[in-house]
Amino acid sequence: MEPRIIRAKSPAAAPAAAPAVQVWPVDAEADGQRLDNWLLRRLKGVPKSLVYRVIRSGEVRVNQGRARADTRLAAGDRVRVPPLRLAERAPSAAPPREFAVLLEDDQLLAVDKPAGTAVHGGSGVSFGVIEQLRRARPEARFLELVHRLDKETSGILLLAKKRSALLALQAQFRQRETTKVYAALVAGDWPARLKVIDLPLLRTTDTAGERHVRVSAQEVDAARRSITLVRVVRRIRLLGLPFSLLDVTIKTGRTHQIRVHLAHHGHPIAGDPKYGDFALNRRLAREAGFGRMFLHARALALAHPADGRRIELESALPAECQALLDAP
Repeated sequence: MEPRIIRAKSPAAAPAAAPAVQVWPVDAEADGQRLDNWLLRRLKGVPKSLVYRVIRSGEVRVNQGRARADTRLAAGDRVRVPPLRLAERAPSAAPPREFAVLLEDDQLLAVDKPAGTAVHGGSGVSFGVIEQLRRARPEARFLELVHRLDKETSGILLLAKKRSALLALQAQFRQRETTKVYAALVAGDWPARLKVIDLPLLRTTDTAGERHVRVSAQEVDAARRSITLVRVVRRIRLLGLPFSLLDVTIKTGRTHQIRVHLAHHGHPIAGDPKYGDFALNRRLAREAGFGRMFLHARALALAHPADGRRIELESALPAECQALLDAP
């Protein structure tokens, strides 16, 4: 049964019937899914903040008991959802959009995400890749992100088309059984001897709610060990200045890991709007016509979730990145 959401009408309209409590069964396809993700899929149009608020308040029950956002559901569970009343507002539906497909079968979908497109809605973004793909594929019974890429990062993005595939692929990412390689252009001459960066990262939020990540001391409990491998591919000069094209392999998948690790060593990624050299970024945009961050998820190797065969995905550098490297 789909949720019945009553929207408040203007004072002149007849009063709406009071919304009712709903109880939904969990099917086999959702076995093992987090409660919050399960609800967000079913409460389309309901603000995420409201979904999390009713979970925290205990109004959402699983098998008549209170549950947390990270509660794992099991097939046959029954989820109680409280009445939800929303103010009338125009929906901001995601436009349907397909992306360049690198690989697709009945288990997974790998697409080439362009820079400037978020992977999902939230934090001021109305919609992202996942919402647009779901609109473009209304017949898809299941479609979920396996991992994330920053909005400014282009390249390989993996999605699961079955719940079993999602769990298997996410387990590979958690256990570091995948190989993820990024192409990054950084300012300056990267020292060839610096091949391993093993520095903990700490996530913080400023007073405006903006998220930041920084290298932290080992003794800080909230800091998480983060390992990045770096190889110099090519050294070039742009605007009369030295730059280094790097192959970067991440052994851990922390938020903004590559961007912070490289900037911490004095070599920020070209065009990085958060951790970069802002004066240099303006010069690149004005004099070289390059207005994005040069970080591209170019290769991903993993085991297929169905039969374990090794899959190696590759994404060519976007045209604007290649043009910058080829500039005289």
